[in-house]
Amino acid sequence: MLGGIWGIITAIVVGLILGVIGRLLAPGDQKIPLWLTIVVGVIAAFIGNWLAGVVGVEDTPGIDWWRHAFQVGAAVLGVLAAAAVYPKVAGGRSASRT
Repeated sequence: MLGGIWGIITAIVVGLILGVIGRLLAPGDQKIPLWLTIVVGVIAAFIGNWLAGVVGVEDTPGIDWWRHAFQVGAAVLGVLAAAAVYPKVAGGRSASRT
């Protein structure tokens, strides 16, 4: 039970970090709420891990720089996509409320 809770907490923390990095690296102003930034980051982590597996670099000696690069790239693309779609889905509401 405790392992499952830590897994969820870890996913949220990693999602937050990847989402924030994605927002920092994405061009323009992204008007998306914090919760969506976290969701994009969590999804980017899974996509980055999958891409690293496809390419064959998911498990390397030391730090898996390629896997992290794929995760950050997915986060940037995810933030850009979310910033393009969210205002339309939110119905013109301000995204400053998180």
